[in-house]
Amino acid sequence: MVVLLLKLFLAPVLVVGSTLAGRRWGPGVAGILVALPVVAGPVLFITFLQHGAEFTAEASAASLLGVVSLAVFAVVFARAARRFAWPVTLAVSWLVVLAVDAGLSWLDVPALAGLGLAVAATVAAMAAMPEREPAGTARPWSRWDLPGRAVATAALVVAVTSASSALGPDWTGLLAPFPVALSVVAGFVHAGGEPAMVARTLAGALTGLFGFSAFCLGVSVLVQPLGGYAFAVSTVAAVATAVLASRLR
Repeated sequence: MVVLLLKLFLAPVLVVGSTLAGRRWGPGVAGILVALPVVAGPVLFITFLQHGAEFTAEASAASLLGVVSLAVFAVVFARAARRFAWPVTLAVSWLVVLAVDAGLSWLDVPALAGLGLAVAATVAAMAAMPEREPAGTARPWSRWDLPGRAVATAALVVAVTSASSALGPDWTGLLAPFPVALSVVAGFVHAGGEPAMVARTLAGALTGLFGFSAFCLGVSVLVQPLGGYAFAVSTVAAVATAVLASRLR
């Protein structure tokens, strides 16, 4: 029962909280917050409860490769959003992410090598992002915006964690960072007719990926000696890294 409640409520609450904070402080902040492990963190924690520390360590190392897919998603979505409506943009971006994940699934690299690939992909994505244009006035948010984000997030968490036994640690880790929260955030902004806001949100998300990478590395290295406490330590490291990256940028 506890695991089911975590699946249904933990990640959606974190995503909704990140969304509200972003509305208060801007799309860049929303992107940074939603790129932190607000979904992958609960997925990996539930994986730890279900499958133990060794499985989770491998999945966390694989999640570092998933950061590469997230970086690709940000670039593809930001550029496609300037030419296509949000359904086409989202479909193309997801297809590209799944293709990249399929290619990465053949790699078997240690956590530090995965970190190097994640950081390199994030830096390259920053350079490939389209130039940010001045943002216009955002449309009012619909009343089903937050419930829609929560339901989409819960669906992904339930799907990935429920299938983790069949997927194994590599695919569980690769899919844990699947950009469901980022897709919902960017998709709603795009549907509101603000491509410039989409670019700003996704640029913030790329900054947040440094913190995401720190979290995955921390869990991969610490979960076996520390158990569940590894998630608390890694969360602190993720937030500190994201703040530092934001200030340096």
